[in-house]
Amino acid sequence: MMTKNHNHERDQIEMITIDQLVPQDHLVRKLESAIDFSFIYPLVEPLYSTLGRPSVDPVVLIKMTFVQYVFGIRSMRQTIKEIETNMAYRWFLGFGFHSEVPHFSTFGKNYERRFQDTDIFEQIFYRILKEIADKGLLSAEHVFIDSTHVKASANKRKFEKKMVRKETRAYEAKLQEELNQDRINRGKKPFSPDKFEKDEMKEIKESTTDPESGYYVKDERTKQFAYSFHAAADRYGFILGTIVTPGNVHDSHILQPLVEKVIKKVKKPLAVAADAAYKTPAITKFLFDQDIQPALPYTRPKTKDGFLRKHDYVYDEYYDCYLCPEGQELKYSTTTKEGKRQYKSNPTQCTTCPLLAQCTNSKDHRKIIERHIWEHHVEEADHLRHQNDIKQIYARRKETIERVFADAKEKHGMRWTTLRGIKKLSMQAMLTFAAMNLKKLANWTWQAPKMA
Repeated sequence: MMTKNHNHERDQIEMITIDQLVPQDHLVRKLESAIDFSFIYPLVEPLYSTLGRPSVDPVVLIKMTFVQYVFGIRSMRQTIKEIETNMAYRWFLGFGFHSEVPHFSTFGKNYERRFQDTDIFEQIFYRILKEIADKGLLSAEHVFIDSTHVKASANKRKFEKKMVRKETRAYEAKLQEELNQDRINRGKKPFSPDKFEKDEMKEIKESTTDPESGYYVKDERTKQFAYSFHAAADRYGFILGTIVTPGNVHDSHILQPLVEKVIKKVKKPLAVAADAAYKTPAITKFLFDQDIQPALPYTRPKTKDGFLRKHDYVYDEYYDCYLCPEGQELKYSTTTKEGKRQYKSNPTQCTTCPLLAQCTNSKDHRKIIERHIWEHHVEEADHLRHQNDIKQIYARRKETIERVFADAKEKHGMRWTTLRGIKKLSMQAMLTFAAMNLKKLANWTWQAPKMA
């Protein structure tokens, strides 16, 4: 039988506290018990003056941002609206029924006046990470690295084309030094510094709305201005560090500074797992030099169909040459400024070779094979790939860093941004990942109150 409710209790007066309205297992209670937020006071104290009007409590200010990023609210304006009506959020911030909620611009003003040129958000991120480590939950022996693109707040059709200098890579100076030494050892003249700087320009599309973003092209349908959030995670999905770059910066350029940050701030890992984009001579050399094992995938040869692949030519390390399937020797010719040694065949012998059509299309019938001066590090990484422990480490990548990015985009508002500029996006990355770490810490350490 259908029932109609005629008892409207909207105006009913009751004696009740906000604490009674918040369920005992609500996430805000778990967050509050996971960490003592008073650690924020000494961090921000140097940023406040002893004069003037009283400010909004800095702990409340930071907690407001955690409400936004933990619960995936799209903006601070919407977060304030939620706080006004959500008793759980009010309880978390220490507000009463009638406490005045700060204006949504309060955090923006504090960012501009106090936080913009500081590392306060990074300090908060690593303070939460320290709490996780102190409770024995961190496992940073194996580190998983990847990046994801976050759509910038910029129209992809509003841009200017500019010629800019290519970004300097972390290993550039070492590569130049070693390739010049390689040329000297082989009787070649070393390149002058001007040779490396020459032709180091490239054309880019620069957004007129957010010039610090980068034009990102994934396929014909995905072309947009974006930022790249590079992150490292442990085996349990706790984020260990992050770096934000424009969307047109290649992933491989950031692995070294990101691993160095993890070593400095957390600990030195035993192994680093990453996808095929990171399988480069520079990265494998860096990891081996640091006594870190690379866990990298198999990559297909990039040879055209119908042609002999590079592994069909045998490299003789002792004589420093390649041998083709027909037994001809490809001798060393030169070392390029990209750090690649070139080995060339004898065109006189190649002309009558039965495999010529499968070997090269060059007009002078000469086969050229390039081998990076750090190529043996990639080959060593390929040998490690077959070991069971490395296989198991790499298999966890999809369960760790890829899941981190999936959760960040689906649950924590990281699919796109309303902010502009590297500094603000770095703040967003730090707060998002700090919120995710805090949420995991809260869920893992929560102990429900016992019934009386």
